[in-house]
Amino acid sequence: MIEETPAAGAGSGDSAGPDSAEAEKNRVVELLGSEWSTIAGLLAGFDDAAWSRQALPGWDVHDVLAHLIGTERMLAGGEQPADLAGIDFGPHVRNAIGQANEAWVVALRDRPHCDLLGDFRSVTALRLASLRAMALEEFNAPSWTPAGQATYARFMRIRIFDCWMHEQDIRTAVGIPGDEAGAAAEAALDEVVEALGYIVGKRGRAPDGSSVLIRLTGPVQRDLPVLVEGRARVVAAIDGEPTASLALSSSLFFRLAGGREGAEASLGRIELGGDTGLARQLATNLAYTI
Repeated sequence: MIEETPAAGAGSGDSAGPDSAEAEKNRVVELLGSEWSTIAGLLAGFDDAAWSRQALPGWDVHDVLAHLIGTERMLAGGEQPADLAGIDFGPHVRNAIGQANEAWVVALRDRPHCDLLGDFRSVTALRLASLRAMALEEFNAPSWTPAGQATYARFMRIRIFDCWMHEQDIRTAVGIPGDEAGAAAEAALDEVVEALGYIVGKRGRAPDGSSVLIRLTGPVQRDLPVLVEGRARVVAAIDGEPTASLALSSSLFFRLAGGREGAEASLGRIELGGDTGLARQLATNLAYTI
């Protein structure tokens, strides 16, 4: 879902030279198009039972796709489909962005599954053509994003994260794992890294002067070193041993960061090192999407 996240930097690629900026735009746009194609292909073989599986609190698979359609229709200039005052929001709707998301879900809830999938193919084809044709200046122009004011390019990188996370929500709901490594997963992780200073410093309350190493053991393998000097920030490397460390699969890391899984129940799948009290505190406070 479009989820409000803590403000972070504009991210890589926003201030690059013309050639590299064009290459970055093409990379982001084509990766987003590829992710949309993956989602459509996954859904194409679903029966009614699969479409009705719960994927998130308050949403089944049908609702997740309706949400994705609504977001892309909004970005294409579509109007809000319903008066928010007329919607009975459930406890899973926690903020204004959630209310806007829910309006699209409610509006499309009775749409036949096959027609909904057709809607998704149509709106993403329209959006892909629009993004490909967009001038570089417009793509990198200042824009609102779910992470605060940044650029439209950053918004599209967040869209990769959001769509990939929802692909994983769908896969989890129907028991069809896949696509947990590769370009889309790496791009989704890059988006989480943008917020890692907030996660470690604010959510995890790592003390000033400490260092943290989060080691992802796969399917995406990456070391994420964070240093707390006044404020927490991702660094290239930590000198010596970190104050605290976590080792876990990238799949679990994404689910915890996205609030998809209970932190306490997941501790048995996380290797805690160094100051284990701090490591546990960090492990149980990875969720950052609001």
